[in-house]
Amino acid sequence: MNQLTCLVTGGASGIGLATAQLLHQRGASVAIVDVNADAGRTALDSLADTNRALYLHADLARESEADRIVAETVRNFGSLNAVVNSAGIQRYGNAEQTSLALWREVMDVNLTAAFLVSRAAIPHLRSSGGGSIVIVGSVQSHVSQRGAAAYVTSKHALLGLTRSMAVDYAAERIRVNCVCPGTVDTPMFRWTMSRDAAPEAVLRACEAMHPVGRIAQPAEVAEVIAFLLTDAASFMTGTVVDVDGGLLALVGGAPTRD
Repeated sequence: MNQLTCLVTGGASGIGLATAQLLHQRGASVAIVDVNADAGRTALDSLADTNRALYLHADLARESEADRIVAETVRNFGSLNAVVNSAGIQRYGNAEQTSLALWREVMDVNLTAAFLVSRAAIPHLRSSGGGSIVIVGSVQSHVSQRGAAAYVTSKHALLGLTRSMAVDYAAERIRVNCVCPGTVDTPMFRWTMSRDAAPEAVLRACEAMHPVGRIAQPAEVAEVIAFLLTDAASFMTGTVVDVDGGLLALVGGAPTRD
């Protein structure tokens, strides 16, 4: 692949920001897309060479917005050959507690936005001679926590989107892979902690449930995403990479160590 020109959704915080910073540090041109304008401008300011970067404000649940930010990225950089779909929200409630409005909100941000941005980007990846799309899922793309019906469903569905696009576009040298992190120290996780009466107990519990004994830093996930975008991963498509500190390898109820 030639020099990376990458669009990163949810790029103003968490995994998206860490990915945008890492790619830019390694010479890529990066478009940061986020609905939070203040955070987006701060993210842009964190990059050393803004000639190779831009911030685009967008609500990606709207079809026209997805088309616009892809077009603006190509207009600014001249091409597009990499996409990271990292935008996401967390909401809680079992099926009975989940209103249709909440369900649609989660699906729009977590699933539909990834579909719309990828769909808009594919013609440009094709004209670049191929490219790479990475979708950020979750360990909850495989399993479920209690009381998060919409979130878990959206993350499971991202695996289907990843695999279907990988199969459909492999012959055109467009690769599509999914990264599924365990618990990561992001603003979204900190917000989740704050909902509990004992936030530090939530953190300790999350650390303990990962065999490595801690949660991830966003930069650790960004390294895996960056790898998947490069030609070093040229034979990987339709793949799901778990970046979970061993979480999914652990059988619940197993004997504890002495």
